[in-house]
Formats: sequence, C-alpha cells, structure tokens
Amino acid sequence: MLKNFTTDADRICRRARETLLAEFADLSEGVLIVDRDARIVWMNHSYPKRLGLSETAAVIGLPVEEVIPNSLMREVVNTGKPIMLDIMDFGNDSFVVMRLPIRDEAGDIIGAVGMMIFDNPRQLAPLVSRFNQLRVELADTKRKLDEARRSKYTLASLVGGSQRSMAVKDKARRAARASSPVLILGETGTGKELLAHAIHAASPRATGPFVAVNIAAIPETLLETEFFGVAPGAYTGADRKGRKGKFELADGGTLFLDEIGDMSPPLQAKLLRALQEKEIEPVGSNQLLTVNVHVIAATSRQLQQEVEAGRFRADLFYRLNVITLDVPPLRERLEDLPSIAEALTDSLARQLGEPPRSLSDAALAYLARHAWPGNVRELANVLERALLMSDADSLDAEDIERVLPHVATPAPPARPSNTQTLQEILQRSERDAILAAIGAAQGNKTQAARSLGISRASLYEKIAAMGIDSRAGQ
Repeated sequence: MLKNFTTDADRICRRARETLLAEFADLSEGVLIVDRDARIVWMNHSYPKRLGLSETAAVIGLPVEEVIPNSLMREVVNTGKPIMLDIMDFGNDSFVVMRLPIRDEAGDIIGAVGMMIFDNPRQLAPLVSRFNQLRVELADTKRKLDEARRSKYTLASLVGGSQRSMAVKDKARRAARASSPVLILGETGTGKELLAHAIHAASPRATGPFVAVNIAAIPETLLETEFFGVAPGAYTGADRKGRKGKFELADGGTLFLDEIGDMSPPLQAKLLRALQEKEIEPVGSNQLLTVNVHVIAATSRQLQQEVEAGRFRADLFYRLNVITLDVPPLRERLEDLPSIAEALTDSLARQLGEPPRSLSDAALAYLARHAWPGNVRELANVLERALLMSDADSLDAEDIERVLPHVATPAPPARPSNTQTLQEILQRSERDAILAAIGAAQGNKTQAARSLGISRASLYEKIAAMGIDSRAGQ
C-alpha cells in the first residue's frame, strides 16, 4: 500500500515540476500538492514554517484537512475547477491563496496544487480597490448606455393640433399597440425619428432598448456587421470577444431603421430574412441567433416608386409596409407652425442658457410665408440663429428676416383695416404657394404636387377648397 502511494506521489510531483509551478514554488511563501484523494504529497520548504510545522515528512500522506482544517483542496480535485483567489484562515493568521487542479496527459484529474500568494490579505487592498473602481465605472457606463437607448420622446412631444397632426398621432398610438413593422414616410426634417421614439415609448416595449441606425450615414461595407454583429475572431483584426449587432442590442425593444430607402439590394435580402424568420447570423458565424425586436423603418424617398424602378425589393416593401404613417411636411400644416415655433424657441433658449423668449405675431406671420423645404429641422435652425443674433425678449419679424432674408412665397397684401388674422395669413400663404408651384410647372398639376411635396389628389382637393381656377398657370 505504501509502495503504491509512493509511486503515485512521485508521478504527481513529477508532473507538477514539469510545469512552471516548480519555479513558482521557489518564490512563493508556501506551495502544497495533493493527490486525487486530497492527501498531501509535497510541500515546498517555506510552507511548514508558515503552518508552524517542525518538518515536512510528518504530514506527507495525510489528508489535507488534518493539516489545514480550512483547506478547499478536496473541492478542487473533486470538481476539477480552480479557485483563483481566496482568503484562507489558519489559526490567528489569514493567507491569500490560489488552488489549481493538476491533470495528466489524458486530461484526467490526478491532484491539485495550492499556492500562498500573500501572507496578509491587506496586500490585496490596491487590487481590490482597483477592481471596485472598475466595477463602479462599468456600472456607470452601463447605466448611461441604457439611458441613451431609452426613448427620448413621447407622443406628447409631437407638437401640433391640426387635423393632419392629430391623425398621425392617432395612427401612432395604434402602431404602438401592435408588434407589426411600421413604415414612416416623410420629407427630411419632418420628425420621423421623434415619431419612432414616441411609438416605442407608448408600446409594451417601452422599458426595453431603443436602438437607431441611420443607414445613409454608415458605409455600405460596414452595414452588415452593424446590423448582425461579428462572431469572435471572424476575421483579422476582429474583436476576440465578438461584437453585437444592432438587432441583438435591440432584443426585447425597438429597432429604428432610418433612411431604409438607401439600403443596397443584397442587404435588403438579408434584412427581409431577419424580419421573416426573427433570426440573425453574425458575420463569421454559422450559428443563428433568435431576436425579438419591433422594427420601425423610415425614409424620405417614395418607396413605391423605388420598387417600380427596381431599386427596392417589393417583398421587403410589403413586409415593412404593414402600418404606414405619412408625416405631413410643415407647409401642409401651417396652422401648427405657431405652436411648433413657440415650443422650439423655449427649448432652444434653455439649451443656449438664455431666459425664455417669445415670438411676435409679425414674426410668426413672416415665418408662415416661407415654404420650409427643410421642415421642422430648418425652422429650428432659423430660430436658433435668430436667438443668437437678437437680445430682445421677443423676436420680431426683423429678427427673423435677418437670418431668413428671402421667403419662398410673396408676402400677402396687408388689409387697409389691418385686421388680418394669423389663420387668414396662413391660408393666404398656402394659396400663394400653390399658385406659384402651378405657375412654375406651367400648369402641370402632377409636377406642381411633386414640388410641393404633396400627392396629386391632395393638390386637387386644395385647389377645389380654395376656389383656385383649375386652369391656373396654363
């Protein structure tokens, strides 16, 4: 029995010494090796002194717990899992130790090695302090990232009480209740992303992430990895841990695809599969990941025309075009302009660190005479410049004219009685804009509607409602 034990002990020690553990043993305060049954087979010269033992030979062959009552070496040989850092109490002393399993050539556990790294846990204080600092920084970064991925706007953020605006809000509420894809159409600057945020905030996914991708702003070669992520080590230079794509980051929440009309046909096919199968395949991986996202897409292009021209897949268009929200341009809802302008002025004043400002009726009337091809985004730009150029508590027409000297439509003539209301001014401005567009198109109503950013049917409705001669411009 003793002979067999000696043979096994020699084999275990030889295997351990063939590694770097032997060199470490000369530097460490204490190194201990046990066999498969957690019996002590070797100690370095320093360990007996640390344990208060007279000689090493007296403990060879004993179960490790008889020598070190609080040892966890048996757990290591039984589970095969290392215990990288631990504090072990021995009498009145405490040691920082590390325990590692020892395997043979076949990978079977044949023993374990324990090493005393520090003889005073306080020596770990700098490391623990740094670890805690990194943990706090990581938690703070994660919190900020989660906040950044939350919805920034709600339906209450959509300013405007016109019939067109109320219709869009009502449809947005319906879209929020469903999990079907949503397609938002509208000119640039009309607030499509704000509407997507509002839909997310009103949906059951409001507590989940809101992840936005501007397809037009990302190089074509990077879009696939941006959408679907990268598997670990997928290519030279790839992150060893891999990288999550926007679909995976949006899991459980909403994925907003802005300017979907700019996506290339090959990527359109992959997006269609992801929408239909609710599965993605990271670049460089052969494993499919299931994702649960509510997709909201937006574009300033006429997707139906893009489909007819062969630049956008019809099947993807039909997959996205389940719930469609058509955001009207600012010139088609000029009755909303005063409330939008007032809200923007308040917000911009706060951002600029200035006291609240107001807009005079003359300023609002001047703003209403512009065609606003850049819509609300252009209006915000004009108001910000006007605020920076003026010190007045209330912006007047002169302040607006300073930054917007040429309006797109002629100013309506003033009434002799000077009793023209703002609503009348807005209606007159819209009439003048329609007449100007028809004249520029030489009577071609389709071309005039396109230049105004409205449908041909809408143009005819306005012509009839305003009593404009249908032969105008001819």
